[in-house]
Amino acid sequence: MNFKNEVEAVDALKARIDLLRDEIKKRIFGQDEIIKQVMISMLSRGHCLLIGVPGLAKTLLVNTIAEVLGLKYSRIQFTPDLMPSDIIGTEILDKEREFKFVRGPLFANIILADEINRTPPKTQAALLEAMQERAVTAAGEHFELDKPFFVLATQNPIEQEGTYPLPEAQLDRFMFSIWLDYPAFEDELTIVRNTTSDYFNELSTIISAEEIRYFQKLVLKVPVNDSVLRYAVNLSAKTRPGTELAHAMTNKYLKWGAGPRASQYLVLGAKAHAVISGKYSPDIADVKAVAKNILRHRIIKNYKAEAENISVDQLIDELL
Repeated sequence: MNFKNEVEAVDALKARIDLLRDEIKKRIFGQDEIIKQVMISMLSRGHCLLIGVPGLAKTLLVNTIAEVLGLKYSRIQFTPDLMPSDIIGTEILDKEREFKFVRGPLFANIILADEINRTPPKTQAALLEAMQERAVTAAGEHFELDKPFFVLATQNPIEQEGTYPLPEAQLDRFMFSIWLDYPAFEDELTIVRNTTSDYFNELSTIISAEEIRYFQKLVLKVPVNDSVLRYAVNLSAKTRPGTELAHAMTNKYLKWGAGPRASQYLVLGAKAHAVISGKYSPDIADVKAVAKNILRHRIIKNYKAEAENISVDQLIDELL
């Protein structure tokens, strides 16, 4: 990647992301904000958890993103009988009667963990090391995963039967928890018109793995004003009940707050949001733009909040 300076590189990044979003929207209708948040997560080296009822094109969205990024892609369908070795890989006895490690579907750039909460925590935990370290340990050996590496997981709401809540340690590995809502009427009209006819849009590969790695490093270099850093860290601190900076609503309605990883993601997300919006440095508005999806799965309500039917999003709105 040859650019005269980093300002020119940021301009190129914005142009490339605009192309990506336009290409994805050829197949995904009415999910512009969701697409934007996934792009921010990708640039921030984060993972995404997409939550919504069946039929909202969560899986199609991930498939489409993988297609336009031109990366190696694996889909893992999570089921109650799935084992960790089905994800990571297993040892087999080869013709020379020696054990050989056969890599599982985790060895790819983009992992679609489809319906991740349909499998027990034992199997969900197989993703923990990969999501944090971009590496796995199997058969006594350490294997580095190809970069870039993203986990885009889909999840049906916990209220539905046959689901297992994700452990807090695994939830914290996800940068974003994104709720997908029903499409607007006109968008649904377009979806139904196109999916009940012979309409099919071929997609082009817009960006390479090398370019993604370059732009990820570029986002890390984006300067951040100290006031924006303080705002992000203070926002996380306000979610922690019983602490000096805790908000009054926090002490009243929360059992547990967001940790330092939330502060890190708020700053990284704000940087990525700024550059794809055409800015060269994030401001507080950029932090607010990513805050809800970053904090939503990191704060735990208490019984009082449950009894008064106070939602997590309401609490975050109050903190903002």
